[in-house]
Amino acid sequence: MIHHISIPAQDPQRVAQVLAELMKGYAGPFVGPVRGAWVVYAEDSAGTGIEVYPENIVLAPGEDGGSIQEREPGSGAIGAAFHALVSVPVDRADIEHIGAREGWRVRHFWRGPPGVKLFELYEFWIENRIMLELVTADMLPSYVAITNRKAQEGLLARRPAL
Repeated sequence: MIHHISIPAQDPQRVAQVLAELMKGYAGPFVGPVRGAWVVYAEDSAGTGIEVYPENIVLAPGEDGGSIQEREPGSGAIGAAFHALVSVPVDRADIEHIGAREGWRVRHFWRGPPGVKLFELYEFWIENRIMLELVTADMLPSYVAITNRKAQEGLLARRPAL
């Protein structure tokens, strides 16, 4: 189980507030060691959260654990292949409305091999730079159905050779 993730943002407060709206949760300044960071909690039984760091923060290995470093603001694009699939307690219209209001790219897609619709989701692009895949309650069962060994082995057996 993933309990929290962190993402970079140009405007951590705005991003956190939008995510809290989607998750029907709490957004506030992050109590941790990152100046200017915000946190979002779904307020569920698992402690699900998203830490939203200023985009110039870099996490790096350190002698006593991870170290927090700052780079020059505006020094370039994000250099990581990152995304997360997040269940949200809002409906499809809310996702589309919130994305449109913020001016962020939101698109509905089906995922699966070519010609096969396994599960659906929304690509919700935070600040048009960081992708979260959002699923509503009605979308979640088809995703969960393929997240086990038997289903994955069946999909791999039908996959064309690469």
